[in-house]
Amino acid sequence: MTVTARHTRPDEGVRLEMPDGAYIVKAGAEETGGAFEVFEVKGAAAPSAPLHRSPWTGAIYLLEGSLRIRFEDGQVDLTPGSSITIPGQTALTFDVLGESARFLAVTEGDRAGKFFADFAASVPAGRPFEEVLPQVAAVTSRHGVSVLEPIARASAATPSP
Repeated sequence: MTVTARHTRPDEGVRLEMPDGAYIVKAGAEETGGAFEVFEVKGAAAPSAPLHRSPWTGAIYLLEGSLRIRFEDGQVDLTPGSSITIPGQTALTFDVLGESARFLAVTEGDRAGKFFADFAASVPAGRPFEEVLPQVAAVTSRHGVSVLEPIARASAATPSP
């Protein structure tokens, strides 16, 4: 039997720039038979994305820094070595507490990777959410992601250390 394995070195992988950080594809759906995807996310302290619902289930494993995962009805803080599993359609966002954080995001299927790639290609990086709202709305609509809170409110949120 022939086994085909794919090795990814540190800082290797397709880099997708998102408003809340750089998403580096460590294992794409094409390497897992469409079962799951793995992303290394490098986020800096910045205004968080608005609360949103994604159709895929995922898990976050924090490697460095601190994260606050916010939900409609609460929040949980992650420290290195901790993780959280998030069912599909759960409204959430995250705040980087401190200067930066690095974590692994594992998602089921291939939908998250397609969304991240479309978002990175369609929405100009480094722009305030208010300026790119039409592009954000178009991408989220194409991928079944729904935004819950007003963009202005999310942009004004300031993470507390």
